[in-house]
Amino acid sequence: MLNDDIELIDGMPIAFIKSLNALVVADMHLGYEGVMAKKGLLIPKVNFKKMADMISSALEKTKAKKLIVDGDIKNEFSKVDEEEFNELYDFIMFTKNMGIEPILIKGNHDNFVERYKEPFKLSVFRQQAIIGKYLFFHGEEMPIIEKSKEAKGIKAMIMGHEHPAIGIIDEIGRHERLKCFLYGKYKNMPILVLPALNFFAGGTEINTVPRSELLAPVFQKLNLDGMHAIAVGYGSTIDFGTIKELRKLTN
Repeated sequence: MLNDDIELIDGMPIAFIKSLNALVVADMHLGYEGVMAKKGLLIPKVNFKKMADMISSALEKTKAKKLIVDGDIKNEFSKVDEEEFNELYDFIMFTKNMGIEPILIKGNHDNFVERYKEPFKLSVFRQQAIIGKYLFFHGEEMPIIEKSKEAKGIKAMIMGHEHPAIGIIDEIGRHERLKCFLYGKYKNMPILVLPALNFFAGGTEINTVPRSELLAPVFQKLNLDGMHAIAVGYGSTIDFGTIKELRKLTN
């Protein structure tokens, strides 16, 4: 548990916020396998099932009533693939069957998501939303926290987009990549970066990749070395210490 209000679901790239009674995920990239197939890369169609199973398991543990998707619900940038619309529909039906309210924060992949907003009475926000005492933003743009009249009540920021991971060397010298949460501060405010829920998204190794190659512009303004990497893998969630400490182990 990060604090009295935010719990990281053990072994899953999912957070639970008690005050909102909400699970929080990011970067689902629905329709991923179908889009990849059209590009000539055939991979098993398991992403939606894997994500649904994890969400179902987290719901059993928490009894959450909301599911906040912090950006990149679908996969393609400038168009909509048929597989994406099919899986978005399946996802909406899944949330209805599970009795949870989906709240969608659009990322840079999420063109046309509004088509389902009215028919299914969805809550859809562009890039960021203030919900309770949290600012959720996807991350391809800087948060506009300083410009928001509601910003005074914000206690923490939560983002996706970067697909954070860490690279580690095991006892036999094998290199492994583990998805991770990143937890630190942005201008003295706590910030939590979510790993990708997408099954196939291995992530960007924050401790080995130069800062200049990271996607999210906010990463250029963070004390990245001081952020804690909380890795998800092998059925557990473990704090591996700061990025600075991890860099020493992999250099």
